[in-house]
Amino acid sequence: MTDIDIGINRENRSEISEGLKCLLADSYTLYLQTHNFHWNVTGPQFRELHLMFEEQYQELALAVDDIAERIRTLDVVAPGTYKAFAELSSVKEVDGIPSSSDMVKLLTKGHEQVVKTARKVLKVAQEADDESSASLVSDRMRSHEKTAWMLRATQA
Repeated sequence: MTDIDIGINRENRSEISEGLKCLLADSYTLYLQTHNFHWNVTGPQFRELHLMFEEQYQELALAVDDIAERIRTLDVVAPGTYKAFAELSSVKEVDGIPSSSDMVKLLTKGHEQVVKTARKVLKVAQEADDESSASLVSDRMRSHEKTAWMLRATQA
């Protein structure tokens, strides 16, 4: 880290970035899972789920870029390998191709997990008076909460 002067000290920038790295890893793992399910979903809800998963992975693709760029703005290197994401992520990969209803359940849990990860980093950002990171994380939470709700609604 270099000395940058944005009103957040080095220690706080480091701590916030560590949380953002976990959020990035969770988001990227969820992106891959959602894209995989988009490609491989079958069954009576195929078209609906195929299109919904596409919307979700496209939104996640933009989100991971925003999160990584925030980490870089804080002057920390953003993780960018499968190995790093696997070590940092609390969203677990899935073996095989689950049924369409299990895909929805797994994605719901994934989005809920990302919300929990976001809550942790939000507190750190707020305590450091890092409104930019807090705003980004808050927006991500809202998006994941809404997506989890929509996924749950398909199972009602």
